[in-house]
Amino acid sequence: MGNNSSNGNTKATYDCVDCPAYCCSVYERVQVSPRDLQRLAKYFGVTVEVATTRYTKMYEKERILRRKKDPLFGEACQFLNPETRGCTIYHARPSVCRDFPNTKRCAYYDLLTFEREQQDDPKAVPLVKITFKK
Repeated sequence: MGNNSSNGNTKATYDCVDCPAYCCSVYERVQVSPRDLQRLAKYFGVTVEVATTRYTKMYEKERILRRKKDPLFGEACQFLNPETRGCTIYHARPSVCRDFPNTKRCAYYDLLTFEREQQDDPKAVPLVKITFKK
């Protein structure tokens, strides 16, 4: 992630280093493509079949990354380092992670900075949970 932007001429207004990894934690499903599986396999030096079994699972009709317990949000991506809140497979991360957010702003970072200002606490971390109506 980092200071990405969808347009090379606009500077991002967020810094992933300051974030507790909302995007890696609050989404229950991180979809992986066949290309993502190839990238994971190469990164770990295993076959695509091993990477598929070891690092992903099926959710309905989509292949997603496995999750693990997380001390801050309850669950998070299995590749999130719980102490540093950084991605342990940054160069092999799935496309959806590479593209997020695809704008110059990140709503989670905006929330984080807003709450830190409101609480007058530069280390405050508002806990967020994403739910969707069906």
